[in-house]
Amino acid sequence: MAEAAIRVTQVRSAIGSKPKHRGTLRALGLGRIGRTAVLPDRPEIRGMVARVTHLVKVTAAEEAKK
Repeated sequence: MAEAAIRVTQVRSAIGSKPKHRGTLRALGLGRIGRTAVLPDRPEIRGMVARVTHLVKVTAAEEAKK
């Protein structure tokens, strides 16, 4: 059974945001506007996304083909 995934896209700049928010974006694999990362839908990832909701857009990701 495949783990659910979410697609996180950065939609706003991190300029002027707090250092912890910039670090969270880097940890999510983001860093530039328009960059997208497909991540597992786990509580720790959801918590990181919750910290930077004002900078990102979250959608459900279809299953990745292997």
